[in-house]
Amino acid sequence: MASLEAAPKPPPRGAQLWWLAARPRTLPLALAPVLVGSAVATQSGGLHAGPALAAGLGALALQVGANYANDVFDAEHGADTEARIGPPRAVQMGWVSAATMRGASALAFGAALLVGLYLVAVAGWPIAVAGLLAIAAGLAYTGGPWPLGYHGLGELTVFVFFGLVAVCGSCFVQSGEVPRQALLASVPVGALAAAVLVVNNLRDVDEDRQSGKRTLAVRWGRRASRAEYATLLFISYATLPLLWLQGAGAGSLLPLLGLPIALRLVAALRVESDGPALNAALARTAQHCLVFSLLLALGLMLRT
Repeated sequence: MASLEAAPKPPPRGAQLWWLAARPRTLPLALAPVLVGSAVATQSGGLHAGPALAAGLGALALQVGANYANDVFDAEHGADTEARIGPPRAVQMGWVSAATMRGASALAFGAALLVGLYLVAVAGWPIAVAGLLAIAAGLAYTGGPWPLGYHGLGELTVFVFFGLVAVCGSCFVQSGEVPRQALLASVPVGALAAAVLVVNNLRDVDEDRQSGKRTLAVRWGRRASRAEYATLLFISYATLPLLWLQGAGAGSLLPLLGLPIALRLVAALRVESDGPALNAALARTAQHCLVFSLLLALGLMLRT
């Protein structure tokens, strides 16, 4: 008699495997700060298609390289197990060897370096420093002797590199300067990217605690993590009036249209606690970050 059990799904192969390992849902978060930084550049007449496109490609390559590296390092640290609630990881699932994933990460970072050479030629040595620091952070997030993400520094790292470095760097390669508007605009973008990580860590808190991954969710607990999430969203919207007062124009208030969505996200996170619900909350938070950034970029460009 034939078994009634469903046949297991075959593992992904080829391009599908590498696409899944790149964590496609995180990739828009790499482009969001480039859009905002480019929009700030328009206010000083500094928008240039070549450097803007290169900044976007470089940001994507850095994100893919970091995601591949994290796939390896989390598997080796035991942070990814069969009990994982989030999307499957390639190395932990046995889809690809750790050595192969390391090679893929090196290729992605190498692509970022090639793009970076062009940007250094355009904007000078500060971009070289920023790029090398971004690669180091991508590797040190879950790798090396003192992984940043394992010691409660994940949100800070994301805020700095998805906010301050990415927004200001994207503006600098086009305009040759980092105005106050770029610094202020980097705050909400970085805070919303960090909020995505808060949901991720809240979802994985039990697994991370067992593996010794001391994220802020593990250190502080679920209630404090939800408060951290609400604070990051509050900071994002509270920065908008400051941008307006600093001369960015009334268009910088355009993301306020998303405030009702942010309030619903905060309210939903108070009651959502299981894995599937938090996976959905993570996706909605990432979507909110992208929409906020698009509205901010559009609003800043309306002033030109």
